[in-house]
Amino acid sequence: MKLLVFVLNKIETLEPLLERFSHDGISGATILNSNGMAHTLSEYGGSFLGSLRAILNPERVESRTLFAVLPEDQVEIAVKAIELVVGDLSKPDTGIVFTVPVDFTKGIKLN
Repeated sequence: MKLLVFVLNKIETLEPLLERFSHDGISGATILNSNGMAHTLSEYGGSFLGSLRAILNPERVESRTLFAVLPEDQVEIAVKAIELVVGDLSKPDTGIVFTVPVDFTKGIKLN
């Protein structure tokens, strides 16, 4: 089992991504509103870098973070779905995805 964590910067793609997940057999995810460090620093008059980023990309004030516990064979399917909907994650301001091992679950019904 893996915990897939995806920080989505293009929040307008959230609904199409969830539809794609459903189409690909990924039936559960938790979604949280989130903010990046640079944006948060710029809100509080922090670093020059944070302020510069807020000037260069003022419309993106928040992100969504998705969490999904998946069998290992679904991780590649999820990442392909993400890149199909959101675009190449190596491009700036698309998002980041990673997994961590899960050695215990309770209360999760998996396909």
